[in-house]
Amino acid sequence: MEERTLADRVAAVSALDEPLRRALLDYVARSDAPVSRDDVAEAFGLARSTAVFHLDRLAEAGLLAVEFRRLAGRTGPGAGRPSKLYTKAAGEVAVTVPERRYDLAGDLLLTAIEESARTGAAVQETLARTAEQAGRTLASGDRSLEQILEDQGFEPRPDGAGGLVLGNCPFHRLARQHTEIVCQLNLDLLRAAAEAAGDRQHTMILDPGIGRCCVRAVRRRRPRVRRSGGADQADTPATTDNPRTDGREEAR
Repeated sequence: MEERTLADRVAAVSALDEPLRRALLDYVARSDAPVSRDDVAEAFGLARSTAVFHLDRLAEAGLLAVEFRRLAGRTGPGAGRPSKLYTKAAGEVAVTVPERRYDLAGDLLLTAIEESARTGAAVQETLARTAEQAGRTLASGDRSLEQILEDQGFEPRPDGAGGLVLGNCPFHRLARQHTEIVCQLNLDLLRAAAEAAGDRQHTMILDPGIGRCCVRAVRRRRPRVRRSGGADQADTPATTDNPRTDGREEAR
């Protein structure tokens, strides 16, 4: 199933601002069989047009699924046409402000544990591989690194030196409680995403700080030209292999 954007999820939740619409969603969700417009109109004492309006609004928001079927026992004009029926949508909608992706973190961690149990490899190793695979998946499609970071809720912004500061950690609460594991997961995930996206302008490093993600994208500098009389060292930014273990207050 295609991942829903934050704007789309906010719109879906906003559709439930109407109390009647919330009641209709609950009614359909608790029904044992698909529900017709006439069923809803009768159950709530509504005009059929009103029931149609609210049911279709919920369907447009992705909160209800729709199917068409001929119903037995119908009489009158149009009785032979298929009826529009509604059921609870299979997906789910969650909105957090700022953006959080605990579902992604949970999926990566459980996948790594399953692989570790199956192969006998250390969980840290399988988690690194799992995060790298996920990072490459995040980079699918013709998008820049900045677009990928934005879509995943990292809130990238220029740092004034050609790099990117990530203003939000989608794994914030987990990063506070399990800093070293989650920050390394973040780094593996975003390094793989940057590589798969073909980004050659940035290097992803661990650089925890107050009010932002522990990962930072710094500008990648070109190596210095070899000069007569000796070779200059490559002018590349320093990297950190391990996050600060005391960064609980710093990982946002």
